[in-house]
Amino acid sequence: MNASKPILDVRGLRTEFRKSRKTWFPVVNDVDFHVSAGETLAIVGESGCGKSMLAHSLLQLLPKRISRLAAGDIWLEGRNIAKLSEEQMRAVRGKDISMVFQEPMTSLNPLMKVGQQIAESIIEHEGCSHDEARRRSVALMDLVGIPEPAVRAGQYPFELSGGMRQRIVIAIALACRPKVLIADEPTTALDVTIQAQVLELIDRLKTEIGMGVILITHDLGVVAEWAQRVMVMYAGRKVEEADVETFFSGPKHPYSAALLASVPRPDAIINGGRVEPLTEITGTVPPMDQLGPGCSFADRCERSADICLAQQPQIEMLSNGARVACLRAGENA
Repeated sequence: MNASKPILDVRGLRTEFRKSRKTWFPVVNDVDFHVSAGETLAIVGESGCGKSMLAHSLLQLLPKRISRLAAGDIWLEGRNIAKLSEEQMRAVRGKDISMVFQEPMTSLNPLMKVGQQIAESIIEHEGCSHDEARRRSVALMDLVGIPEPAVRAGQYPFELSGGMRQRIVIAIALACRPKVLIADEPTTALDVTIQAQVLELIDRLKTEIGMGVILITHDLGVVAEWAQRVMVMYAGRKVEEADVETFFSGPKHPYSAALLASVPRPDAIINGGRVEPLTEITGTVPPMDQLGPGCSFADRCERSADICLAQQPQIEMLSNGARVACLRAGENA
């Protein structure tokens, strides 16, 4: 684990959605993690496991009418931003913590030129002149690798390719040199070459700016290459956390092991002249408002026992340094 003092330290975070007038259910449940300067923490899990909900909770972007931050602290360089008002949070978003959203076309305003959209963030948080903001916008576009940035700054999102739009979103997120960057599936719908370029860009700027990165992804190959630590989420909870080397050498939670086993392996396709079927995790992630008293993965787990259905496992540290929430993590698989 990274021993340096974390920039972001999240403790016991619980976010709830309204089920009825008087009842609520958790979508992020008792989650702890931290991120240090120059470090990338990857958050993985199937769709519906709470990864994006966690990211939106950190920035308090969920609608107040149907959601609430029920418990926990979000310490950003010694300041608990979980206690801030909406007005105070507006000064934090985009400046201290920024987010790259999944789909750049829906993240950008189709009626504004891309240079204006970058400048808008700079003016809002730093109060500089419009001329200075425009100059910095072009410089940021050049930084993220957009050719002819002065020309592209005067174009609308629909005039740019998917890769360029994603770079514009990254430029907006980096405009005020944030302490923490949340990248939620930043390479979704991009071709392989552009994916590599975007990830290289984030990794290079992470080092140059000295920020921490939270990378939300389904791609374990991306995790292996670009992250230093991995956190696995399932049904709104953290079920395993470890450094990358420890995780890929042998994940201890059955869900983590199943995720890793389901990754296609070209060297394992042919066995004795026949094609092996791709390993899959049977069943689906349960609805967050229908979780039972025990482990939420129990009904999909090959190692499940009666105790797993009755008792919710808590995070424990194993001898290899991994933190795992499984009642049978110490047993041989």
